[in-house]
Amino acid sequence: MSFMSPAVRFQNVSRRFGSVRAVDNVSLDIEPGEFFALLGPSGSGKTTCLRLIAGFEQPDEGHIEIFGETADGVPPYRRNVNTVFQDYALFPHMTVGENVAYGLMIKGVGKAEREEKAKSALAMVKLAGYESRRTAQLSGGQRQRVALARALVNGPKVLLLDEPLGALDLKLREQMQEELKSLQTSLGITFVFVTHDQGEALSMANRVAIFNEGKIVQVGTPSDVYERPTSRFVADFVGSSNVLSPEFAATHGGRAAWTSLRPEKIQIAPQNALVPAACAHAKGIVTAISYQGAVTRITVATEKLALIATTPAGTDVRKGDSVSLIWPKSAMVAMGEGA
Repeated sequence: MSFMSPAVRFQNVSRRFGSVRAVDNVSLDIEPGEFFALLGPSGSGKTTCLRLIAGFEQPDEGHIEIFGETADGVPPYRRNVNTVFQDYALFPHMTVGENVAYGLMIKGVGKAEREEKAKSALAMVKLAGYESRRTAQLSGGQRQRVALARALVNGPKVLLLDEPLGALDLKLREQMQEELKSLQTSLGITFVFVTHDQGEALSMANRVAIFNEGKIVQVGTPSDVYERPTSRFVADFVGSSNVLSPEFAATHGGRAAWTSLRPEKIQIAPQNALVPAACAHAKGIVTAISYQGAVTRITVATEKLALIATTPAGTDVRKGDSVSLIWPKSAMVAMGEGA
């Protein structure tokens, strides 16, 4: 096995369910020690890819390797991976310690060693001293930590996380995002994380694969996929974006291609404002204002299309105002033909 083998490699992998190609000719390398996110809407193929890595599904076509070794036909229990599910999948009749140690018991590890390893795993997820509690006594966030400890106690090379924070409230979800990232950094093992929440993927992952209709449409760092989307789908799905037609982009100093312009790059100014040489501009009428806490989302109807700008909350603009929209020409990102 090569030292440089990817943690996970997909080579032209497809998985069909009846006439539906849930995963359609996917090729992908996930590197050792990466926090890698599979991001996409429901039904896009990301969870099926995770199940293929885990061994819960087998590919109809193509080949999967885990650290250079074939996964073809290898059952889940013989793969050096563990999965954390959204619904936790804890055993209610067992204590927290017994839940965490369950996998070790199945492997025939002795009781004293099981208990010691379970204790260490619980300390790792900030639940030291919880061994004798029942899962029914725990909050949602604590149950998620138990599920995480149970997956980590076996020492997997790859940890698979299937929307593990989806059942948590916003505040706890944000806290757990930070804790998961910190844990992954300290452990140094490969995390493969499925989510439909683009904010979650951008804040946690080293790299992101964006799925649509069973295919990967873009892979890159969070800043790559946000700042340089390669298609209209990515531009719209990862955050929000103004998608400019080739004609509009070319008229305003960009390339004659479908182009992404992020709302936060646009400045709202009076109609007679001076426009710097490195900037483009368009005049229009404010048609909608939406207060969103830290920012205000403002829709402006220009002669050719409606553009959305986001400005700091409290911006003194009203519906019906005539304004000028100004943005750096460099903020227009061409997405290529037919994007």
